Amino acid sequence: MKIIDLFAGAGGLSEGFRRAGFDVASHVEMNIAAALTLKTREAYYYCLEHEFIDNYITYITGGIEREQFYNLIPNEILAKVINEEISTDTFASITERINELLDGDDVLGIIGGPPCQAYSLAGRSRDRDRMENDPRNYLYQYYLQFIEYYHPTFFVFENVQGLLSAQNGQIFGTIQERMRELGYTIDHRLLNSNDFGVIQSRKRIIIIGWRSDQNLEYPNFDNEELEYSIRDLFADLPSIHAGETNNIYNTTANECLRSLKIRSNYWNTLTYHTSRPNNNNDLEIYRHCCSVWNTEQTHLKYCDLPTHLMTHRNSKAFLDRFKVIDYNGISHTIVAHIAKDGHHFIHPDINQNRSLTVREAARIQSFSDDYFFENSRTSAFQQIGNAVPPLMAEKIALAIRQLLEDNN
Repeated sequence: MKIIDLFAGAGGLSEGFRRAGFDVASHVEMNIAAALTLKTREAYYYCLEHEFIDNYITYITGGIEREQFYNLIPNEILAKVINEEISTDTFASITERINELLDGDDVLGIIGGPPCQAYSLAGRSRDRDRMENDPRNYLYQYYLQFIEYYHPTFFVFENVQGLLSAQNGQIFGTIQERMRELGYTIDHRLLNSNDFGVIQSRKRIIIIGWRSDQNLEYPNFDNEELEYSIRDLFADLPSIHAGETNNIYNTTANECLRSLKIRSNYWNTLTYHTSRPNNNNDLEIYRHCCSVWNTEQTHLKYCDLPTHLMTHRNSKAFLDRFKVIDYNGISHTIVAHIAKDGHHFIHPDINQNRSLTVREAARIQSFSDDYFFENSRTSAFQQIGNAVPPLMAEKIALAIRQLLEDNN
């Protein structure tokens, strides 16, 4: 059950498919930090399989350098991550490297989603040309080139909701037409991660294609009733203030964390529970927004803040600058902008008075606590904001696997 993950990012999609029993033969990702995260994740699984997970823990807690850790891992494991930009010039060399990894096996599936910034509604609203001249509009063509080359049994193409309306729907129409020309029966849905058990509202377009000789259809997904809240998700994390770090759990894993595969009973190593420092004005805004949210369940617009806290001249546009996470419900969508500031992701505990840590954002995206993001806090936030929630990916993968097994 070998698959290829294109435009892999930090590996949310491939993590879910891996949990469902698929073998990720290769991840292709151009961003250096995300590619390192993928390598470290491959190394984690190698350590887990060969029962020397202590080496992994020593690395992620700063006991040894990355190079020392990677030297403990066979090269063929790390080679599964191809850190290259997919282009006309690199397509041949990338497929050659993938073919070496496949070692004669067929590709059962291709998963991935080209970078979505050119399709996102937020990106278009900020760009004078509405992203129409952005070359990222056409990265889907390389995804289709891989489908044509490997002709897999199925593929999963993920992207933002804005893909439906980009260039008045012309791009989406072209993508679908080309997929059919390549010999695939396709369908798409606008799926929300919270229907898959993720404690976050996150809508994404998921196109699933089956090779026409398979006579298979889009899987049926039963919407799950959420049993847990952000309060349950954060329950074992220590209380910290802005600019502080505390990587020691305050309790054992609860049922929420075990059920969502965030933290197993054996895992006791917390990383990245570090909060950004903030200036006094931002902290006063956070406190005010949190107080209003917790008492009135209202998100304040920028123009509703007390006058002495309004330091930006523009009080008529982008008013949704500060937002509190709902302790007793689910989170709004974690986006890559969290890498720039945490104003849109204020922790609901007014006593902590801060924005989310990397680990909290990762949990909201359903990444397990043993998942380590490489390079820096800023880079980790960006990788998390761009990712597909692994729990959602796993349930999509399980449904695809069931259809494949039933068809055989």
